[in-house]
Amino acid sequence: MTVSILANITGLMGTFCVVAAYFLMQMNKLDPKGMNFNLINLVGAILLLISLTVHFNLASVVIELFWIIASLIGIFNIVRSKSR
Repeated sequence: MTVSILANITGLMGTFCVVAAYFLMQMNKLDPKGMNFNLINLVGAILLLISLTVHFNLASVVIELFWIIASLIGIFNIVRSKSR
């Protein structure tokens, strides 16, 4: 299997994660401020970012970096609120 095909599979898995999290949130199955929502988005963004190392697109890299930061902020806020 070539690197390009693996990058495409990785990117598709990332896309599935991000879209699934959004869909499940819209269906009231995931809390948008919950840990699962943020973790699924984080994993999806990381997988997409990995695929972008092979199929580079600056705009996509930037949005995935912002997506990772937003997910990490959400996770940090959840952990912080539980430790109080």
